[in-house]
Amino acid sequence: MRQKYPSNLLEKAVNEFAKLPGIGEKTALRLSLYTLKKTQEEIALLGEAIVNLRNQINYCRICHNICDEEVCSICKDLSRDTSLICVVENIKEVMAIENTGQFHGLYHVLGGIISPMDGIGPNDLQIPDLIQRVQNGNIKEIILALSATMEGDTTNFYIYRKLTGLNVKVSIIARGVSIGDEIEYADEITLGRSILNRTNFNDSFKI
Repeated sequence: MRQKYPSNLLEKAVNEFAKLPGIGEKTALRLSLYTLKKTQEEIALLGEAIVNLRNQINYCRICHNICDEEVCSICKDLSRDTSLICVVENIKEVMAIENTGQFHGLYHVLGGIISPMDGIGPNDLQIPDLIQRVQNGNIKEIILALSATMEGDTTNFYIYRKLTGLNVKVSIIARGVSIGDEIEYADEITLGRSILNRTNFNDSFKI
């Protein structure tokens, strides 16, 4: 039975909150009622932050991580190992790996993984830019840190084939992250060990 609301404005707010991932109607209602308890200034700051996030956020022209400028702070950090690139699906994986404190190279954010069921092919991802970074030289190793799912493995293999012959080592994170698991949900210790104990991609075929 559809929920009845005493106010059209409240119903509209609930409907908008409910469009967010993982937010059902009951949670959307709680969030809407919560905003009514906040001051106009607090709500204005929240609204401003959301609008600015959407309109002013940049994507690093090198690795495609989100940032406030043209190049992200990681790519600009002179202490990072510029010969090592960790390939991830999205920005959440960058944050997860950074939180481990175990990786000191650079990143490349694909913006997704190959998924024919969802209509996502190689040309929809930032794979050409990754190949170009390798072709430009100085890259010694590519670490494939995608989720251990069928789509993740398909993307790993596609990238591996594209990098064949480019004189770069291709490795994959250790399967401390269980098959079918998403990288962003792995605990920091497991994820950190998976990065440190990475294996040659060729060897992964033997697992």
